[in-house]
Amino acid sequence: MLMSMTDLLYARAQMGLSLAFHIVFAAAGVALPVLMVLSDWKHRRTGDDDYRKLSEKLAKGTAILFAVGAVSGTVLSFELGLLWPEFMGRYGEVIGLPFSLEGVAFFTEAIFLGIYLYGRERVSPGLHLFSGVMVAVSGAASAFFVTLVNTFMNNPSGFTATAAGPTDVQPLVAMFSPGWQYQTTHVLLSSYQASAFAMAGIHAFILLKHPGAAFHKKALSIALPLACVTALLQPLVGDLSAKHVARAQPVKLAAMEGHFDTQVGAPLRLGAIDVPKGLSILAFGDPDAEVKGLNDFPRDTWPPVAKVHGAFQVMVGTGSLMALLALVTLWRRWRGKAWPHGRGMMRAWLVAGPLGLVALEAGWLVTEWGRQPWIVRGVMRTGEAVTPVPHLAAPFFTFTVVYLFLGVTVLFVLWRQVAATLPGRHVDGEVTHAH
Repeated sequence: MLMSMTDLLYARAQMGLSLAFHIVFAAAGVALPVLMVLSDWKHRRTGDDDYRKLSEKLAKGTAILFAVGAVSGTVLSFELGLLWPEFMGRYGEVIGLPFSLEGVAFFTEAIFLGIYLYGRERVSPGLHLFSGVMVAVSGAASAFFVTLVNTFMNNPSGFTATAAGPTDVQPLVAMFSPGWQYQTTHVLLSSYQASAFAMAGIHAFILLKHPGAAFHKKALSIALPLACVTALLQPLVGDLSAKHVARAQPVKLAAMEGHFDTQVGAPLRLGAIDVPKGLSILAFGDPDAEVKGLNDFPRDTWPPVAKVHGAFQVMVGTGSLMALLALVTLWRRWRGKAWPHGRGMMRAWLVAGPLGLVALEAGWLVTEWGRQPWIVRGVMRTGEAVTPVPHLAAPFFTFTVVYLFLGVTVLFVLWRQVAATLPGRHVDGEVTHAH
């Protein structure tokens, strides 16, 4: 029993490590094509060559991250079958449709990315821009279909559960399980937000060192609108998602909020401060609504409360900081009729640069830890789905080393791309200057 539990933990740790690594590249694969197309469109509208160079750099970055994302995504596909054979064996036919459609989206993205990268001088300008749009659409579709699988795992539907496995399978109903619209929108927005904030942080860092760098000012002007809009939309979508969780997964909401006793007019706890009836209002839109506490549920169905609560606080805290910075930035934009500049704002965006990725990872931890101890909520426990093959520590440590190597390599290659744009360095054969 001890060995089985140890192997279960290693299987979960390996899957968690793979997801944490892959999600960064998946998010960039969704968002960078949008920034790439915006830069390309701005070049076509203004004739400014800096925007063309920016779109080319973003296209190369998209290709690098797409390649690594393809590798890590393939690893995840194998891990689903090898680490969780009971889950895939029983529910493969139920969730097979979104996985298949994700494959179609992936190949579509690869085809149009190739056209965009190598067809700038070989196809018409309209077709070239259209190929960039299709890269962005395909990347979003890929993330959309994969998230539908996760929605099913949280709120399974479209089948009848029996001791022998699922029967009466309805693939479309399963694919669009309850809450799909909230979870997919939340994931897509988080991808755009994390990538736009990271891009803004990088260019803010360079502008602090080289205040007159025109290329980086223009790059910042592309990243900031997307960062600000998504930072303000995300709390609204997050609120709708949390309200759905309150109805569909009350034990998960209780863990997220660290709420143990069922209460009518439950307060919202913010550190040492209690906001009267705040949780009832946020969860149900009713100050007198009853919010179930963890003590109302069997102890063996509790998620890891401290982990879920901590990750949720990180997600909400970083999201709030990003929304506040977005409000200040848009206010200054409205007052000054130009995107904010100055060392104070550059420092703020530099500090905020990693927050989108932190919130993204924390949000996925809330989703995955909050579903435990179920792999398919209410139907199959995680311990029932794991492979019986022993010694799972070996692949865990092997893949940890591989991911570390890949991560360092990608950071090095991406930094080379960024470094080439610094004032006094060469960008595609031309020397850049601060203006």
